[in-house]
This record gives sequence, structure tokens and C-alpha cells, in this order.
Amino acid sequence: MATFRTPQIVLFSRDPARTADFYTALGFDEVFRTPTEGDPIHVDLVLDGYRLGVASVTSTRQDHGLEPVADGQRAAVVLWTDDVPAAYERLQTLGATPVKEPAPWLDRLLIAWVLDPDGHLVQIVQPHRV
Repeated sequence: MATFRTPQIVLFSRDPARTADFYTALGFDEVFRTPTEGDPIHVDLVLDGYRLGVASVTSTRQDHGLEPVADGQRAAVVLWTDDVPAAYERLQTLGATPVKEPAPWLDRLLIAWVLDPDGHLVQIVQPHRV
């Protein structure tokens, strides 16, 4: 029987290089890029053992015959931090669009939301007691 391992999320992007630069600025390390020269069609990044892929919408359509959805709030990248307000401001300086300012949730978390440069939701979260 087949076993599974090493889960990864892939975000569909109109501009993989720009989106990869955004996540690299957050501390992700680039571990894969194709092609290695020029505009990439796919980039993989890793942070704390978690792998995030960024794939070109055009390449996904042409190379795989799929119809990826590049608009809307279909998923979120969740980033834990020790200081949500500071992280919320930093993400905006790196090109993120604010969605929801930091606010308590469930009396135990502080959460804020932004959109990355490609429009994917990013949730910033930390433990918090109200």
C-alpha cells in the first residue's frame, strides 16, 4: 500500500518570481526553481520544514492541462509569530495588502489577515490571552 509523506501546498501565481521574493523576505529559503535562468514557472520555498510551492498559472494550464483558480480566497498561508501587530506592519512594507487588522479570536489567539502580492490570503497568528 502507498504511504504519503512531506505534504506541500502550491499557490497558483501570475508572477511566481514576485511571489517567491515576498515569501523569501519573510524568511523562507528557496530550494527549487525552474527554469534556473529567466522567469520561473515554479519555485519551492521552505520555512521550518514546511514547503510552499509557487506555480505559474500559465504553465499549469499549458503543461498540465488544468484550470487553476488564481483569484479569490480559496486557501490561506498561516504564519505563527511572537508579535502579530509588528508582523502585520512588516508584511505591508513588503507589498502585502491589509485585509483585517490584528484582533483577538477565541480568547486565546491574536490574528491578522493580509493578501500577498498575488492575492493569496496570509493569516498571522500568535497565542494571546484576553
